[in-house]
Amino acid sequence: MKAKYIALIAGVGMLMSACNKNLEVPPLSNVTPENYLVEESQLAAYAIKQYEGFPIFGVFDGDAHTDVTARRAYDIKYTPGQWKVAQSGGAWSFTSIYQCNYFLETVNPRLAAGKIAGNTVNIKHYIGEMYFLRAWAYFDKMQGLGDFPIIKNTLPDDKKILTEASKRMPHTEVARFILSDLDSAILLMGNTAPSGGKNRLSKNCALLLKSRVALYEGTYLKYFKGTAFVPNGPEWPGKTKDYNANYNFQSGSIDGEINFFLTQAMEAAKLVADAVTLVNNTMTAQTQSSNQDFAVASDANPYCKMFGSKDLSVYSEVLLWRDYDLGLGLTNGISNTIQAAHGYGFTRGYVDRFLMANGLPIYAPGSGYAGDDSIQTIREKRDGRLWLFLAQPGQVNILQPSPLGTHATPVVPYPDILNLIGNHDHATGYMSRKGNVYDGAQLGNGTGDVGSIVFLGTEAYFNYMEACYEKTGAIDGVAKAYWEAIRKRAGVDIDMQKTIAATDLTQEAKNDWAVYSAGVMVDKTLYNIRRERSCELMGEGFRNMDLRRWRAMDQMLNTAYHIEGFKLWGPMKNWYKASALTYNIGDKSTVSDPALSPYLRIYQKTPTVLAYPGYKWAMAHYHSSIAMQHFLITSDNNDVNTSPIYQNPGWPIEANKGAIGY
Repeated sequence: MKAKYIALIAGVGMLMSACNKNLEVPPLSNVTPENYLVEESQLAAYAIKQYEGFPIFGVFDGDAHTDVTARRAYDIKYTPGQWKVAQSGGAWSFTSIYQCNYFLETVNPRLAAGKIAGNTVNIKHYIGEMYFLRAWAYFDKMQGLGDFPIIKNTLPDDKKILTEASKRMPHTEVARFILSDLDSAILLMGNTAPSGGKNRLSKNCALLLKSRVALYEGTYLKYFKGTAFVPNGPEWPGKTKDYNANYNFQSGSIDGEINFFLTQAMEAAKLVADAVTLVNNTMTAQTQSSNQDFAVASDANPYCKMFGSKDLSVYSEVLLWRDYDLGLGLTNGISNTIQAAHGYGFTRGYVDRFLMANGLPIYAPGSGYAGDDSIQTIREKRDGRLWLFLAQPGQVNILQPSPLGTHATPVVPYPDILNLIGNHDHATGYMSRKGNVYDGAQLGNGTGDVGSIVFLGTEAYFNYMEACYEKTGAIDGVAKAYWEAIRKRAGVDIDMQKTIAATDLTQEAKNDWAVYSAGVMVDKTLYNIRRERSCELMGEGFRNMDLRRWRAMDQMLNTAYHIEGFKLWGPMKNWYKASALTYNIGDKSTVSDPALSPYLRIYQKTPTVLAYPGYKWAMAHYHSSIAMQHFLITSDNNDVNTSPIYQNPGWPIEANKGAIGY
């Protein structure tokens, strides 16, 4: 049972081992529970340690293994039968939750008793941070597993107590619990952290996460309604356990829950969006014709700089970011990864979904699309985000050379689809330059110190737009204003009705999974809201979450989907030696057969690759399975049927087995 909960002394030891750069809190030793968490700086240090759970999307590769971006190696979740139940480990863990619970159950009574020294406003802020961090931990569990135990306190190492605590609560209850914690965070945290700046959580961060969680649950319930994945749905496994057998939704029905969560999403998102001014894009006219001019303009463009600067505090959209400092030895390899790609690239489906600057899809009559025979023609007169962030061979990467830039790529090369230039591995042929830094000093061997974004307020615009339409079936005035602001900043005609009227879902469905929910095409307005979201939040790690909550992979249950990259079998094939482009020679093939498609199919090169026939899906894969260990340690005499835990839909309670039916 000890594997389930971290020991107190270990938790304290870990959090004391690091020095926080901003607060200048030195490492402590010989700490005991009685004399720790008794004054303001200790609370601040404990909370900041938990920030390690936040993602770093400074390299903008967070959407890998979706229809948006791909890596050279395929993901086994798209080869049903290969993703298997583990013997131990997995998402069923409570380490972060334990650390939050320990803090809250220790600090709240001490604060009430007046036993914590320091500024009361600051103390409450740090308590608010811990409510936020517990909400963050639970949201991670809810996305991965759905139903999950709600544990609000630390527990003794007693099998009976821990087994009882392992009861899974319906994810509607988990989502409400998360919102409750975020409401506490909103109440306790200030608009800015006590230390100032944006390196610690604030009230708007909590509001943003609240809108994200509520939108997730509202749309998840809507699209999984009537399945085993929602409480009280047919064959919902929670019904097999007596503690969930008579579960009732707090609002009285699943439709009531959907309405509740979408309303919560709208309210929280609006508070953030109204407080966040969009950073200016100074290149909407797309007048820069030379590579040098493009680089100089990009380096002066606030919108571009927001994704690749040492100091991100000056950008209005940034709510939370990670600071690095070469002088203090706090460095990263963000800039290296962006210029080298490291086996990551946009898919054809992603590039094709970007509109023309005139607001028309590329296939629409009169769009002015110049075709995809070259990267240059692809970028011409397109949505400014694609024009800015799709790298083109010959573009200048470095404007300020430095002897420190030992690993810089001064000029964008031809895509290394064959992985011949060391770590310059461009798997799809489409390269991203989002976040590129033009200062060569940032391009040492992992010695850069550009900042990394954690939360952008821009997300709130999209959360409101989507929640509004999902709830009401219409775009209200607020959503319309948000949408127009986003399109204007992207250099796209702000008339979204023009785009909606010209949208052909049968064309979009060829390469955009978000056309579908539950295997059925959504309407054109909702699709365009989803399109806009994916185009703006490029590489920021939302796509996997979005596709799951939209139930947007059902169409692959029976029909395979092939991930494609750039149009290799056109003029761009001349970038490579003909002898190097080999196909139909078994495992020695380097590229896909042009008879299959003129576009590079990155997983259809060698026939022994399991993804060669294309990506497929299994309903079970919308959630992870729970490892065998967790059933066994909560059961009587290893009889898993006596465990209070139930397996997720479609997964067996047997290690090393794939989803049922595969």
